[in-house]
Amino acid sequence: QVQLVESGGGLVQAGGSLRLSCAASGRSFSTYDMGWFRQAPGKEREFVAHINWRSSTHYADSVKGRFTISRDNAKNTVLLQMNSLKPEDTAVYYCVCGRSTYYFRAGEYDYWGQGTQVTVSS
Repeated sequence: QVQLVESGGGLVQAGGSLRLSCAASGRSFSTYDMGWFRQAPGKEREFVAHINWRSSTHYADSVKGRFTISRDNAKNTVLLQMNSLKPEDTAVYYCVCGRSTYYFRAGEYDYWGQGTQVTVSS
């Protein structure tokens, strides 16, 4: 079992930055793929970023060049640094954990955090 707790969300102006953190409990954290999804009001949940156990990364086109995902296996933590934020980045952001083949599919991940709200004002 893995439990995920996100933190770091909040309200920021367009162009600003936020850093989301996800703390994971449970063993074998370093062997799992980790990622972030988001869901805006009235929209489907969408892939944001992924990092595998070897720290290879993938990003949605909409965030590439602005967001950076990283992990610290010693601390069982995954970070999402979000820069140059836009109003369309407003959503609830979820940390996910699993052993994924298709990293962009929500169904690939067994464990989800409770979500943290990110609001970007224009």
